[in-house]
Amino acid sequence: MILRIFLSLIIVVGIVTSVKGQSSFFRMSITHMVGNDTMQRETNYYTPTGEPFTISRFRYFLSNFALLTADDKYISLAPTYFLIDESKPASKIIELPDIPSGKYKGVRFLLGVDSIKNVSGPQSGALAVESGMFWSWNSGYIMAQVEGHSPLIQSPTREFVFHVGGYKVKDQILKYISLTFPENLELSGKQNVTLQMTADLNKWFLPDTIRFQQQPVIMAPSYQAKRIAANYQHMFQIIGIQK
Repeated sequence: MILRIFLSLIIVVGIVTSVKGQSSFFRMSITHMVGNDTMQRETNYYTPTGEPFTISRFRYFLSNFALLTADDKYISLAPTYFLIDESKPASKIIELPDIPSGKYKGVRFLLGVDSIKNVSGPQSGALAVESGMFWSWNSGYIMAQVEGHSPLIQSPTREFVFHVGGYKVKDQILKYISLTFPENLELSGKQNVTLQMTADLNKWFLPDTIRFQQQPVIMAPSYQAKRIAANYQHMFQIIGIQK
């Protein structure tokens, strides 16, 4: 009897190990763009409406990843939070291990930090307060930010600061991004797949036209932050898949 139980445990462990060994590795490589140009800090650019500006900082959170199966069901992946920072190339490569075998046709993720984490007390890793992406327990995280300069701004520094946040109902700016793959992905066994993506900063300024002179400083949940978030949810695009 004991031997039979022991053998059964070995079989179960073997099956679990085998299934886990069958999981694939999913990577997302993000290139930041400004229109058709690859983003470089302190370089001259123009918004879609022709306003000149330079960029000194560009950061945002991505979290709550899920894959869309061929039969239109979302498979949620392990909870992870990433702070993407233009000044840190390594941060623009997101690694998601332990992807179960299956056929997938798209990906979904949250641009920002979910409400629960905003009120869960001190965090670590990408969500650490030291990152400078947290206002307070009342206002929560800055979901996305861009800073730079424009000669159109009537201030001594010519600086604009867009810190976009808000998780409460009235100020909620969290955006789920759903992207379709160029082709279905069939993952089986151990595979490493890289999803090549772009994030276009110029999408922050349209279709709801944002002009630097209107409100160059946003540093709290607000109507203006909601306008920008409604724009920037369209900034991501899949340009290829590397298997």
